Amino acid sequence: MSRVHDMGGRLGTGPVDPQDGAEFAEAKDWHKRALALNVSSGFWGQWNIDASRHARELLDPKDYTVFSYYEKWMGGLADLMVARGVVTEDELAKGQADGLSALAERAAKPETVAELLLKGSPYTRDSDAAVFEVGDRVRARRPARNIEVPGGHTRLPSYAAGAVGEIVLQHGAHVFPDSNAHFKGEAAQPLYAVKFSAQELWGAEADPRDDVVLDLWESYLERDQ
Repeated sequence: MSRVHDMGGRLGTGPVDPQDGAEFAEAKDWHKRALALNVSSGFWGQWNIDASRHARELLDPKDYTVFSYYEKWMGGLADLMVARGVVTEDELAKGQADGLSALAERAAKPETVAELLLKGSPYTRDSDAAVFEVGDRVRARRPARNIEVPGGHTRLPSYAAGAVGEIVLQHGAHVFPDSNAHFKGEAAQPLYAVKFSAQELWGAEADPRDDVVLDLWESYLERDQ
């Protein structure tokens, strides 16, 4: 995966600010509206969370690097609505629909939102038995890319490709994002928590006391020989 969003572990972006919480920026109510629009649009049933993530990844790199967090969300949502035929580019430009949407009846009513959100959208599924066990040493697949869809969505970060780690937890089977993001089916696979030493990922300059734990699907992994 070579898209601009996959920048974990790169040099030159500065230190991570541990105080940078998830609270909405002060005096920016549109952040709340952007989140609400993205969540509520999911009730239309025209895409899934993996497709939504991939839409943000597909933003033009020039836009991605200058957009704020919620500008990325809104840019991805606009592109996704056009791609899925929910609105047209002309309607977006005008800021007005050409008529009543066929999805109007699927819109969440204010009085039902809390109940719908509490139901959630579990992504756990049944699948074949897990190949790996806790304690197994595994190597993350190289390269870190979607092997079914060229340039497609994947949750395997590039900094982990080829690195050796240890299975520390089995999560059971979960929907496979590399397939689900492209509407090719859920293709559930076992999901594991894999612990990597920071030095395995980033070399001797990393603190030897640090570990990184990644949740990785089974097809991302191979047994370390």
